Amino acid sequence: MDNFALSRRLAAEALGTGILVATVVGSGIMAETLTKDVALALLCNSLPTGAILVVLITVLGPVSGAHFNPAVTLVFTGKRELPANEAALYVIAQIAGGIAGTVAAHLMFALPLLDLSTKIRTGRPQWFAEAVAAFGLVATILAGIRFQRTAVPWLVGLYITAAYWFTASTSFANPAVAIARSLTNTFSGIRPADLPGFILAELCGAFAGMLLMNWLLGRSRASASVAITETTR
Repeated sequence: MDNFALSRRLAAEALGTGILVATVVGSGIMAETLTKDVALALLCNSLPTGAILVVLITVLGPVSGAHFNPAVTLVFTGKRELPANEAALYVIAQIAGGIAGTVAAHLMFALPLLDLSTKIRTGRPQWFAEAVAAFGLVATILAGIRFQRTAVPWLVGLYITAAYWFTASTSFANPAVAIARSLTNTFSGIRPADLPGFILAELCGAFAGMLLMNWLLGRSRASASVAITETTR
């Protein structure tokens, strides 16, 4: 990632999260409009979401790191790769961008700018599903950065597309996106009252993913000794 000014990085985080949410909400509205088949609607929602993630991470990753997700931002802060004060601003930009994405989707489909969702998404299975979704997302990102950095956009896009289908919650895995989706009473919505359980589960899953991958991907003592030997020759 180049050394872009903080203002540009924040703009990239807001823009990326906004386009991501507009895609999630907009494709959900379109799917709901075109079919009454829930499985087909979910397919029509998951494919655009995965596709737009590939695009957004590819084009905005060099600017801000393409977090678009407070849980991911906090993971990188926990790894001491992003200062806490900048992380706080990243989270604010992501939430603001996400809400703007919901507004944009509603404008495109002639809906009220904001409309609180009434869709119930709660309970232990849903919370566990969100923890699993966030855990897998963080694991995918950290392992991708370690072993195949250029493939990260595809890895994340494919993971989220898959996680739509194997998690009971349809894989929000993102507190900013969850907040934005609480403001749309459409296919992708979630009741505001259900947000705390989802957000807590997402954060717990993300940090669990970070802890495991820090251990799993950490260089062994033998590898470190070899590296030191090589550099001193």
